[in-house]
Formats: sequence, structure tokens, C-alpha cells
Amino acid sequence: MTILVDKNTRLLVQGITGRQGRLHTQEMIKYGTKIVAGVTPGKGGTEVHDIRVYDFVEDAVREHPEINASIVFVPARFIFDAVIEAIDAGIKLIVIITEHIPVHVTLRMVNYAKCNEANIIGPNTPGVISPGETKVGIMPGEYFKRGKIGLMSRSGTLTYEVSLVLMKNGFGTSTAVGIGGDPIVGLDFRDIYMMFAEDEGTEAVVLIGEIGGVKEEKFAEFYRTLPDEKKKPVVAYIAGKSAPPGKKMGHAGAIVFGHMGSYYSKTRSLEEAGIQVAHTIPEIPVLLSKLGL
Repeated sequence: MTILVDKNTRLLVQGITGRQGRLHTQEMIKYGTKIVAGVTPGKGGTEVHDIRVYDFVEDAVREHPEINASIVFVPARFIFDAVIEAIDAGIKLIVIITEHIPVHVTLRMVNYAKCNEANIIGPNTPGVISPGETKVGIMPGEYFKRGKIGLMSRSGTLTYEVSLVLMKNGFGTSTAVGIGGDPIVGLDFRDIYMMFAEDEGTEAVVLIGEIGGVKEEKFAEFYRTLPDEKKKPVVAYIAGKSAPPGKKMGHAGAIVFGHMGSYYSKTRSLEEAGIQVAHTIPEIPVLLSKLGL
């Protein structure tokens, strides 16, 4: 099985007429994703890759009530209105590809989603893919093979690299989720892990983190407190071991606060919680094999 997206996902693309929206709409269609409509204000009545474009999300949902997810390519200055519009139209899964969104805007969007029982993935995410079923994002689909390992990651490119290494070592992925690289995101490691824990098609989880922020430390503390019957094995990898102290790294969320957020803080917290930590990417499938998978 999978989490979040599957063959029954019916997708709306917000910002479909922009350069990125057009490109990735085409790539998702090639992968097999069922895209039923697009939205760009002022472009209603046109088509992109034979997909009908509407001015408003409400119009698209009225004509296509099967829509149950949206992917957003809208520029940061328009993102709040776009996401609120999708939530108000009843869409329960919203994947926000857009980056450079102010933190206070993300906070408002995430809180509004929670109040309306909707899930946000991102922002600044590569999306979600359930190999062989659907891709709601910008990741290269050929780097993912169907299997029983759940991936959850703060980094897009590292997700692709880890998935490729898993493929070459005989492992596949149930679902891969990029939670986003910003300081504030919608669903975090804890949320995604519990979905994997309840998914019959996932036998183990790979957590891909990076220096900065405290998301990995918070996950370690959460995992430590879970009863054994609710746990599935986790293998973690943290990028940034060789980063110079005080050096600002790529993601907006990659900020080290004193001793918290460092490579050693994260690996220590994870190991103390009983999570195996791979110190190189090729070590990840080795540790999975030792789990008997």
C-alpha cells in the first residue's frame, strides 16, 4: 500500500500555465498521474497539455468533484490566496512546490489547513511519489521503484540519490515524501512516520535529514516515547557532517542553533532513541539488510 497519494489521486494543478507548471504537468502526465484540471486566474477556458484551465479552484472542483489533491506552482507573493482557495474548496491534500515563502505566511497557511482538517506538504518540497501509482511533484520518476521502504526527507536531491542507491541494492519504495526544506512545514517527520507505521505496505522507514533546525531531534524524542507495538524500524542519514561551523547551508531551515541542529546533535539524538544512523548514503541499504529486509 501507500500513503498520501495513490492510483486514486485526482490532481488539480494551481499555476498550470506558468513555465514550471507546464513542464511538470507534462512530466506528471507521462508518469501516469491523473491530472483533471488546472487553475490560473485570467486564463480560464484555455488548455495546457489537453487539461482544462479554470480561473478559480471553486470552478474546477465544481466541474470535477473527484479532485482530492492539489499541487501548487504559484509564485510566493500569491501563494497564501492560492492555498486558502484550495482549502476552502474542500481539497484535503495540498503540495506546495513554491519556495521563498515568508515564515509568517507559511504559519498562517499551516494553521488554516489544520483548522480545516487538510494536509499541507511543504512548502519548498519536491512533492510526493508512490512508485508505479502516481507522482505529485517534480522528482524524476525513473529514480523510484515500487517496494516496502518509506522515505521521508528534508532534501529533494538527496531523496533522489538515496532512492537510486536503494534501487541498485534491491530495495524499493512504498511512498517517498519531501517534507520541505523551510523552517516551518505542514506535515513533519512525526506525522509522516505515523502514516508509514500504519501502512501495511511499508516495512521500514528511511529518514533523510540535514544540519540545521531541530526536526530530527524532535523526531528522535517522539520515536523514543512510542510504544514498541507502534514502531517500525528506522534508518536515518544526516547530511552536512563536513560543513564548516557557522556556515549557512542551502535550505532556509538549515540554521544551527548552538549545539542543537548540528550533525553530531542529530546523530546522537537519533542513536540514543534506538535509530540506526548511516554515515554515508551507501551504508543505508547495508543497515536495512541487517534488519532482515
